[in-house]
Amino acid sequence: MKVTVDTDRCVGNGVCEALSPDLFQVGDNGQAEVLVEQIPAEQEASVRQTVDSCPALALRLSG
Repeated sequence: MKVTVDTDRCVGNGVCEALSPDLFQVGDNGQAEVLVEQIPAEQEASVRQTVDSCPALALRLSG
């Protein structure tokens, strides 16, 4: 499973970083960044919750 950030939607509010700090960070440019290429299987449920919690709807799951 992969997560991507829609940079046109991301407003850098940091919800993803707060919920999954080992997988996301808000960079110096004010945009969320995914820190890993593939989401580990044991973190898939929490990543789904993080994606669903993004107020800007900027996170997308694939794979």
